[in-house]
Amino acid sequence: MSRISEDQVKHVAHLARLAITEDEAKKFTSQLDAIIGFAEQLNELDTENVEATSHVLDMKNIMREDKPTEGLPREEVLKNAPDKQDGQVRVPSILD
Repeated sequence: MSRISEDQVKHVAHLARLAITEDEAKKFTSQLDAIIGFAEQLNELDTENVEATSHVLDMKNIMREDKPTEGLPREEVLKNAPDKQDGQVRVPSILD
């Protein structure tokens, strides 16, 4: 028995705005059914003594230390702004 139907494949393709032919729908149905079958095989594994991981490598926090530094001079930043006023970037109002 198939785990996924052609109608489901067509529905998902429609939601994703993908145009697929009848032949492609049949092909994708069998391919997705095989993928689901392989994923279901993972349920048969004994994972009772396996520690949960979020990454395959034992990584620690590798970010740099957060130190305050001087930013760019205001004049240099504002020279690329299309509209500026009183030392600030001026943007269009979005509220009525």
